[in-house]
Amino acid sequence: MVTPASTDTTNWYAQGINRIYERLEADSAGLSSEEAANRRDGHGPNRLPKAEPVTVWEIFLRQFRNPLIYILAIAAIVSFAIGEGTDAGFITAVLLINALVGGVQEWRAERSSQALQELVRTRATVIRDGETRDISGEDVVPGDVVLIESGYRVPADVRLVSTHDLEIDESALTGESEAVLKDEDWDGDERAPLGDRRNMAYAGTVANRGRGRGVVVETGADTVVGRLAEDVTAVEGGQPPLVTRMERFTRIIGLAVIVAATVTALLGLFVQQYDAVEMFLFAVALAVSAIPEGLPVGITVALGVASRRMANVGVIVRRLAAVEGLGSCTMIASDKTGTLTANELTIKRVQLPDGTLFEVTGEGYAPDGSVLRDGHPPEPDTADELSRLARASVLCNEGHLARRDNEWTWRGDPTDIALLAFGRKLGWDRDAALDGQPQIDEIPFEPEQRYAATFHESDDEMRAFVKGAPERVLEMCMGTSGGDGSREELQQQAAEMAQEGYRVLAVAEGTVTASADLGQPPSEPPELTFLGFLGMIDPLRSGVEEAIASAQRAGITATMITGDHPETALAIARTLGLADSPAAVTTGADLMDASRDQLVEILETTRVFARVSPDQKLEIVEAARSMGHYVAVTGDGVNDAPALRQANIGIAMGQMGTDVARDAAELVISDDNFATIVAGIEQGRIAFDNIRKIVYLLISTGAGEVALVLLSLAAGLPLPLVPVQLLWLNLVTNGIQDVALAFEPKEGDVLDRPPRPPKEPIFNQIMIERTLIAALVIGVLGFGTFVWLLEQGLSEAAVRNQLLLLVVLFQIVNIGNARSETTSLFRLSPLQSPILLTGTIAALLVHLGAMYFPPAQAVLGTAPVGIEQWLVLGAIALTIAVAVELHKLSWKLRYPSDPERAVQSASQAPENET
Repeated sequence: MVTPASTDTTNWYAQGINRIYERLEADSAGLSSEEAANRRDGHGPNRLPKAEPVTVWEIFLRQFRNPLIYILAIAAIVSFAIGEGTDAGFITAVLLINALVGGVQEWRAERSSQALQELVRTRATVIRDGETRDISGEDVVPGDVVLIESGYRVPADVRLVSTHDLEIDESALTGESEAVLKDEDWDGDERAPLGDRRNMAYAGTVANRGRGRGVVVETGADTVVGRLAEDVTAVEGGQPPLVTRMERFTRIIGLAVIVAATVTALLGLFVQQYDAVEMFLFAVALAVSAIPEGLPVGITVALGVASRRMANVGVIVRRLAAVEGLGSCTMIASDKTGTLTANELTIKRVQLPDGTLFEVTGEGYAPDGSVLRDGHPPEPDTADELSRLARASVLCNEGHLARRDNEWTWRGDPTDIALLAFGRKLGWDRDAALDGQPQIDEIPFEPEQRYAATFHESDDEMRAFVKGAPERVLEMCMGTSGGDGSREELQQQAAEMAQEGYRVLAVAEGTVTASADLGQPPSEPPELTFLGFLGMIDPLRSGVEEAIASAQRAGITATMITGDHPETALAIARTLGLADSPAAVTTGADLMDASRDQLVEILETTRVFARVSPDQKLEIVEAARSMGHYVAVTGDGVNDAPALRQANIGIAMGQMGTDVARDAAELVISDDNFATIVAGIEQGRIAFDNIRKIVYLLISTGAGEVALVLLSLAAGLPLPLVPVQLLWLNLVTNGIQDVALAFEPKEGDVLDRPPRPPKEPIFNQIMIERTLIAALVIGVLGFGTFVWLLEQGLSEAAVRNQLLLLVVLFQIVNIGNARSETTSLFRLSPLQSPILLTGTIAALLVHLGAMYFPPAQAVLGTAPVGIEQWLVLGAIALTIAVAVELHKLSWKLRYPSDPERAVQSASQAPENET
């Protein structure tokens, strides 16, 4: 039996067919069923390597992989060890709630992603036991002889042995939008790139037209697409910015807890002479105060809210951390075909023989649009010439375009479909045209002849309709329709159109003499009449120009990386403002021998890369990351998968994307539109803004509690609040409000500011200042109130009850401060955030209930207070609003021109500033 090809480095495309049959121990008659079964046992089923589906438990356990979770878990264990079961129970409950919230969200996202991966079972037509059989694609083995027809998906890597007008769409592998015409006799060298191997058909590609026959040389993981799928698992993915920031932030929190506990121990044991048990309680109180127990839940909810908002604009989130990661990206490396463009070849320009130019409106294959000159319909004389051109376009055609169930469907070569759509815009339908002029013969397109022709009966004569390369069709013409331009002038006009990025077709027609020998193929039609040029291009998607402009306005570097031709890439790039000359386009050949340093230099100035291989795309992404960029990479093909995995944020296309690409990505765009990515970036930035608000609220309160405990310890006073009361503040009253902050709407146009530096800590200058001010107000005024109440002769339990209420009121006022870093609290209507208003009221009502509910009174030590105490404590709590408003005013005075951008500028301080 033939040995598995996984260890074989043979370049099948560079060997003769007899040699290939010999190596595969096969022949043109195909395999027997018995031999095929043996080979399937040896090679395994013909399927791509794929990761095992993620289970519910794996998703649930993944929620605990967070440094902050580790600190909380340690706090719970310590609390349980010293007998504080209530505290340990509170912390454990918040860990479980966080895991449930995050797990449910990620499970829903995973199911949404899997729903996009429509499991289309590939079928294959093979020769077995001398008969033609239709089998499952998984049963194809090396040595099988397969038959390929229009519309069929190639089941494995195949060396072609015969073809007839076979054209295959290889864009999923190469990124090139133009289909490849196959030729079994093609003779290339061993260094030929994938897209140039015309005697091969690769697994996962689709036959647009024609038919062919070949022998299977590779299956499953040994195919080109299979090796790329395996490469994806070997590439280490980039880490989202939020994860990096949270790890850094958690280290700071952990250090703060250790320092606070150490200071507490030193003061208590050596200065105040506390006993060991009491010191344990102080240490636990400080740990509970310093650790923001509600932060994991708050962040998870904020990301969950953002992921739902992203889903509403077409972005499906597979990993919650990727939500904020998209908002933090500083570079988008976008594929061209299908992302920036519609991946539907469209005729956009028409030139008649006399030089008259027309623009064709509409995008894609749907024939919605019209043909205009200077924005107006054509005059009657030119309308007749356009009609002749459109009729020839639909008659010399093998495609199919029809409306079914109120939707346009198509089949065939993209060029033919584009011609059919153009014809319909001018009132010509292929079936109707054929009724009037039935087709009786044809000359299929071949690369050597560079034209195609069809022959039709028309009023007792034979008419020929021809399309092809301009210079070739013009050679066959003796005159023009409605013009007298010379052949040289017409060729120059076609060349100018091509330089603008159009793929140019020439169309002609004429009367020919019927062949006397009907058994012979028709000869080249002579003395034709030239009808005009058609300029085709894969048009931009709707909204992409505005999306690129928005990304650039937001400080994001937009880069196009494509496997397509440089001229085509430049035409699209010009429209998008990414390049203005051929010199601004870097090709894969230019990168062939470039070092990492040279590639970095190229990236500093180049925004368009063409004719790039998958390996080179991966190198570009790695170089961009080494420059400090947080890179978001888009792609739909198998060739994009390694770069998607290597990027900080991988973005796969949901409609045209392959399963391999979607598996490698953190985000999936449901409509394949670049504009949707920019909408997702906006939601990611809003999510990070809301996370900062949550962090500020929790840390300022926690820091205030730490200050309160330390001041009491230094003064030799008892604990102002016991650990269970601190947990109540951090997890319940504050927890309800911080979760509500996750639903805050956007503040201003978040796309009008540059992305935050990737290495920026969560705490930048304004946040540090604001948090210290709020913490000092809570700590100092809380301590003063604690001392004052003790001096009134109240019991410790009664004092703690009122102090607990004071901190709750501080939290309620501080939630208003958290809504904006620069806008005054009094200019933000609470009605603009109904969820936050509801959460704030709910937090107050929950604590009010705890003051009157006996079981809660027993656990928390709460009790009702009189109206006088409410008024006094409320007045003290309002001071935090005054302090923060003064800081906002101070910030505006320091940065009068643009306080919002000043927040960005101040955030670029050195990392150790935190």
